[in-house]
Amino acid sequence: MTGSALDVPQADRQPIRRAIRRLRWFVGSFSSQLDEISRETGVVFSLDEQRLADVFMAWLRDFEAQKPRDPRDRKSYVGFAAGLMLRNLMSKKPVTVVSSPTDADKTNPAYYWPEGYAYVAYCLNVRSAVLEQDFDEARATSPEFDEIRTWWSFRENVGEDPNLAIAFLNAFAGDEPDWTMPALFQSGRITEIAPSFYQARLSDKG
Repeated sequence: MTGSALDVPQADRQPIRRAIRRLRWFVGSFSSQLDEISRETGVVFSLDEQRLADVFMAWLRDFEAQKPRDPRDRKSYVGFAAGLMLRNLMSKKPVTVVSSPTDADKTNPAYYWPEGYAYVAYCLNVRSAVLEQDFDEARATSPEFDEIRTWWSFRENVGEDPNLAIAFLNAFAGDEPDWTMPALFQSGRITEIAPSFYQARLSDKG
């Protein structure tokens, strides 16, 4: 995945699950991620930091509103919270493209939808970093992350229903998407499934 590195804050060595709930860290880590994607792809972005701050405040409210009490739900809530973040990024659109390489391959998701790609990459990286740090669980993206047909479906469906950003992020991460009520956290829900299942569901959404 492009831009996979997310550094733990150096000042106080807080775990990422806590650091991400600080505006300064969120803005700084997102900006660094965007710069890295720009270096790798040649796409030049503009970042509206006020809109990004609005994303953070909306996400933090969403995060606290459904935060589970049962510690057994902590791991599954990591993925859900990352989806909430993606939903707010998609809604408030803090990133715009200034320019792209003239020979960019539009079958590559990073060039087909650079803003959406940047949002998804950041949310997946935060999700993966927390899972690795808190649960010693390495995560990789599913094949759908590089599949342009999935991105066509993603862009179209999220434009109609922003809540589906949560479901698509689960699909990109290789977990089971909840297409019916994606914005409602379900306690005790099992998320890991065989790729064939979500591939079929993504075909249905296309």
